Amino acid sequence: MRKMYALGTGTMALAAVVATGLAAHADKGDPAPEPAAHSKTATLPAGYQIVSLPNANVPNFQRRVVYCPGGKHVLGGGGEARGADAILVGSFPTPDGRGWIALGRQNAYPTVGISVYAICAS
Repeated sequence: MRKMYALGTGTMALAAVVATGLAAHADKGDPAPEPAAHSKTATLPAGYQIVSLPNANVPNFQRRVVYCPGGKHVLGGGGEARGADAILVGSFPTPDGRGWIALGRQNAYPTVGISVYAICAS
C-alpha cells in the first residue's frame, strides 16, 4: 500500500523564503563568487611516462603484464579487452609496484585480445 503525504505549511513557507532570498540576490546583480585560484598548468611527477603492451590475443584468463622502465614505479594503469564479447576480468598493479596486470575472457572463444597500460614515475 502506498502512502501519500501532503507538505506542511512550514515546508511551504521555507521554500518561499529560500526562493525569495535567491530572487533578492539575483535582483541585486551581485556577481557569482569567484572560484578558488588554481594553477593552470599541471605538474607531472618526475620521470612521468606511460608504457603499454599493444593488443595481443592470449588464452582466456591469461595475465599480461607491462613493467615500468628501470628505477620507476607504477602510479596507475589499466587494460582493455577486445573481441566479440570480450570482458576485462582484472586490472591491477603488480605486487612489487613496478608494473600493471590485465586479463580478460570471451564467452564463445578460447582467446581474448588484451592491451595493458601503466603510468610510471621516478
